[in-house]
Order: sequence, then structure tokens, then C-alpha cells
Amino acid sequence: MFTRFNITSLEKENLLPYKTLRRVDEHIKNGIFVAEGKKLVERLLESNIKIISLLLTEEWFSQFEAQIKKRVENIDVFVAPKIILNQIVGFKLHQGIMGVGEAPQNIILHDFVKLTKRTLFAVIDGIMNSENVGVIVRNCAAFNVDALIVGETSSDPFLRRAVRNSMGTIFKIPIIYSTKLADDILFLKNEFGFNIFAAHTSIKSKSIYEINFCKNSCIVFGNEEDGPRKEILNICDCFEIPMKAGIDSLNVANASAVVLYEVDRQRLVSNFK
Repeated sequence: MFTRFNITSLEKENLLPYKTLRRVDEHIKNGIFVAEGKKLVERLLESNIKIISLLLTEEWFSQFEAQIKKRVENIDVFVAPKIILNQIVGFKLHQGIMGVGEAPQNIILHDFVKLTKRTLFAVIDGIMNSENVGVIVRNCAAFNVDALIVGETSSDPFLRRAVRNSMGTIFKIPIIYSTKLADDILFLKNEFGFNIFAAHTSIKSKSIYEINFCKNSCIVFGNEEDGPRKEILNICDCFEIPMKAGIDSLNVANASAVVLYEVDRQRLVSNFK
């Protein structure tokens, strides 16, 4: 269902989220996010995420009208000439089609694990670059991670750039926000027998090829400069990715792809034995 509005300016109050793309704190406070561009809006329409509104040109409306009609919620659809949408910063990114969605309510970790029997989690600790967060979300979705746990010192995956860099995979993977990350991963370890690992180079770190990820596993990724916080590392078994001499690290998003590929490979091979 939808209600169409033909607009000739961006002054309508309901359009404020589209005009304030840099005011991320307001978006988080209001529990909303913005999806930019054809691919993200298309995947948003295919998802179970509640859509509040769409802002697009007549051409895009014609292309997606059938999908919009299939939605159960009533969506405000604002149709405007391209010249109006050009006024929004980042036109090349939003391509004349955008959407505002309602961020999912936070998931209770205990209930999620107990009811769904999920066995593979990724964790981000101290990662503030939203573009890296978005790519990590994408890697989690690609390599069968059951949920991403976002620590209290990390950026929100539903920020504009994170959503964009996730390429819409943010709509497919459960996000669990933690206000006390150390307590939550200890809970996974003590109550459900999870092995807690950290991708972190230290004297005690083993090669990733020496680690068995086939049992219940939780993989922690920290910021590039310092890695996970000490209180988190104290709970983890550390491993590293073997690299050519003189190369000491990868970008955290790239590292997450390498790590999660190996984790997924091991688990798939184990299932076929």
C-alpha cells in the first residue's frame, strides 16, 4: 500500500530526513535510516524492514510501482522532478531514488541464542569508521554469520554510509547492540559454550589455520590501530592472518573478509564429512 504525493519542493516536513543526511544523531534518535540508490531501495523493498517513505523520480516510480504495491505497510511515496532531487547532496550516490526505513528494534542476545540456536557471531569493538562497518556487515552476510554484535564503542551499522557500503545486506542479517560487550561475550562463552576468538596480532596469537571454528564461535574484530580493548582480549583466544614479511596488517574490513571466508570454509567442509 502507498500514498502518492507529487512534490515540487523539499520543504514538506516528512522530507526532512532526506535533507539532513549529515545529521546522523537525529536519525539514530528517531530510529530511522536512509537508503540511497536503486540497489539499496530495491533490496529494502524486498526485505521485511518497515519502510516509512520513498523519494524518487517518476521514472523510478514506474519501475518500482508493482513492488511498492505489494508492501503491507502504508508508504508515503514522494515523486519529484529530477531537478528537485538534484538539490540533495550526493546526487550521484542516491541516483534520484531514496528511501527511509525504520531501524529494527534491538534483539535480546539471550533470547536470540536460546530460541534460534545460532552458532556463529561476529563482533565489532571500537570500529568507528561507518564505511568499514558497512563492509563488515556485507562480509558477514556473504559468509553465513548468524548475527553481528555491535559493541558500545562501535559505529551504528544503520548510519548512512554503513548502509550504503553494506549494499543492502544490512536488511538481511540480525544486528545485536551491546551496551556491555565484555559481559555479553562472557555470557556466550559461559552459558552456551561459545569459543571466543579475536583477530589480533600478539605474542600469543596463533595462525588462523591452527584455529578450529567448527564449534559455536564468536569472532571479534577491533579497530585497526589498537585492536579490541584489553578487557575484551582477556576473554579471547587470539589468531592472526599469515602475511608476507613487512606487511603487518590489513584494513579491518578486508581482514574480516579473509577471516570469515576461512571460518565459513571450515564449517562447510565439516558439515560434509
